[in-house]
Amino acid sequence: MSFAAAPRPAVPARATAVAARATDLSKVYGQGETQVVALDSVSVEFGRARFTAIMGPSGSGKSTLMHCMAGLDSISAGSARIGDVELASLGDKQLTRLRRDKIGFIFQAFNLLPTLTALENITLPMAIAGRRPDQEWIDRVVETVGLSGRLGHRPAQLSGGQQQRVAVARALAAQPEIIFADEPTGNLDSRSGAEVLGFLRESVRAMDQTVVMVTHDPVAAGYADRVVFLADGRIVEELHEPTADAVLDRMRMFDAKGRTN
Repeated sequence: MSFAAAPRPAVPARATAVAARATDLSKVYGQGETQVVALDSVSVEFGRARFTAIMGPSGSGKSTLMHCMAGLDSISAGSARIGDVELASLGDKQLTRLRRDKIGFIFQAFNLLPTLTALENITLPMAIAGRRPDQEWIDRVVETVGLSGRLGHRPAQLSGGQQQRVAVARALAAQPEIIFADEPTGNLDSRSGAEVLGFLRESVRAMDQTVVMVTHDPVAAGYADRVVFLADGRIVEELHEPTADAVLDRMRMFDAKGRTN
């Protein structure tokens, strides 16, 4: 699957702020002989208004890192912060509120409610929270993702790419501090995938959004400002201003090292 990336705009000065941070973060599953170390003392920062891709082979810990940083999974040791908030210090209700108010999610499965229109799906998180949508912001999001003519349609009346655009708009609508995307183009054809990736990058450029995306696709990673590579639960390299070819070269290098170890 191929998603051709357009030229990347210059990185703005605001990108030096930190939206999320892991410090010596570890995640261990099981005990004794069945123990699995999914993350091993990972330290990484995700810059505000930046698009970061997380890559690595199957079992490297990339999805676990995203889930821990998004408060979807607990950590075993270390620290995970969204802004200045330490996730481990929050109770269940506080964590639910933080995920609702400060984090947006985009998953490979679109997770749209089939009985709701596109607009109702987009504004659903705010309706659940009892918050009135900012209509000016909603209009801007809808225009950015190209859904102006589809707001009254239900998911079954939309293509896969359009459904994922609704999911992107839903994540953007509440103006979260950070969006976590887990293989957001995995169920899309190349054209639809390119559109969704373009919208994510445009949200960073035009809306100061922060996006952290897990992907296995080097071409998708080429849309990011930075790629973080994981192997065996550790960060092994970073690549800034990546191209698909550069990402693919790094992945081949890691594969070659894995075969010789």
